[in-house]
Amino acid sequence: MATIPTTSNEGALPPFFAVLIATLGLQGSTPSSRSRLRRIVRPGAGNSCSSRRANRPVLGCRQADTLRLLELADALVKKSVWLVGGDGWAYDIGFGGLDHVLASDRDVNVLVLDTEVYSNTGGQMSKATPRGAVAKFAAKGKGSAKKDLGLMAMTYGHVYVASVAIGARDEHTVRAFLEAESYPGPSLILAYSHCIAHGLAMEQGLQHQKLAVESGRWMLYRYDPRRANRGDPPLQLDTRGPKRPLAEAMANEQRFQQLSRSDPERAREDRKSTRLNSSHANIS
Repeated sequence: MATIPTTSNEGALPPFFAVLIATLGLQGSTPSSRSRLRRIVRPGAGNSCSSRRANRPVLGCRQADTLRLLELADALVKKSVWLVGGDGWAYDIGFGGLDHVLASDRDVNVLVLDTEVYSNTGGQMSKATPRGAVAKFAAKGKGSAKKDLGLMAMTYGHVYVASVAIGARDEHTVRAFLEAESYPGPSLILAYSHCIAHGLAMEQGLQHQKLAVESGRWMLYRYDPRRANRGDPPLQLDTRGPKRPLAEAMANEQRFQQLSRSDPERAREDRKSTRLNSSHANIS
């Protein structure tokens, strides 16, 4: 028979409730969920249930009440809430709303698919576009550095933040998603996403992600406030220093090659500024 911890003034739940909660996967239900259960199904003498088959609870008592509860089951379990959007939304036009969510204490997960350009509307420059990249509204290459959304979120201190690239380290990406989901507060995952607007062969997208990480242009890290409660640094850098020259990574994408052909001197200066203002330099 399943049981659920209860507060001293609430008293133990009748066996019928315990069976229903176990069957519906509500073992981790909150006190508010248990209170709603009490209002849905009125306890009575006929609310006793048990099962002897493979230790699995069976819904056979007071079928009408059981069916009524099943109709409302989705409202009783803990939901996993995810906001999914691109960099144009997160860095630019929707940043105000995103910042409001991250500043709250709500248990909301945010996944940003960062293509570093407005992909859906034709490849316009966004605040996520890196310095020197050619895009619409930046025909001569973007002159300012990429907005560091992850660093901004970390300044709140209570937001879980991760930067991932599945083409570079898939197990790191999975670990970040699991940690974000388990974190009882706002979380933000920035996922590097290759795009046709980068001027690359899409079948080689994952290799470009790996190259971006190995050159230091995209960083892998996790910032978990729970680590600070244990006396550990909340920020974990999951990539070491660059393994390849930044110029090698940028030369493999047309958005950077165009500036090298039209204005080689400025392209060299942009690469130097990008190297100095990379995520590695900003966070370390």
